[in-house]
Amino acid sequence: MQPVSLLEIAHHRLEQILCPGDVAIDATLGNGHDALFLAQRVGEQGSVYGFDIQVQAIAATQARLAQYPQHKVTLFNVCHAQMLRLLPESLKGQIKAVMFNLGYLPGGDKTLITQSHTTLAALNAAGKFLAERGMMTVLAYPGHQGGDQEVQALSDWLERQPDYQVELIHSQHPRPYAPRLFVIRKQSHLL
Repeated sequence: MQPVSLLEIAHHRLEQILCPGDVAIDATLGNGHDALFLAQRVGEQGSVYGFDIQVQAIAATQARLAQYPQHKVTLFNVCHAQMLRLLPESLKGQIKAVMFNLGYLPGGDKTLITQSHTTLAALNAAGKFLAERGMMTVLAYPGHQGGDQEVQALSDWLERQPDYQVELIHSQHPRPYAPRLFVIRKQSHLL
């Protein structure tokens, strides 16, 4: 049996909470794999909102989603830090899942990377939209230039968030620069 990737683990965790009709966000579209996964999970009754600063990522996601024209997917060619400004106010507290896949666009320009300050702004914005018991997954890569700082900033930010339960899953390759997955669950205020 092959080892399970961190992305597969993220998808598995989200499969447990996402239902047809839900609303989800792909905060970093990349090549569109997560947007497609989210669209398939929420179905034709649900909605997905996606963000990426690179036109190449928007085009790759549109191509990947072309076989599902009936799904409601809205793509924004902007930084994920803009989600608070762009998403409808009516979605606050309604988003069931948010996915982040940090770093650079696979197959793209490796000098264009997610930045700590925009990622933290996006996480703060996503938290405002996240429903109680909703989930964010953040796949982080400390092994590239700027990645270590982003992972540290993310870890520091999570330590200051009392409304979240965090599960940290390390890669099966235990090296300091190996990828890691943060599974972040918003707690219910009724507990």
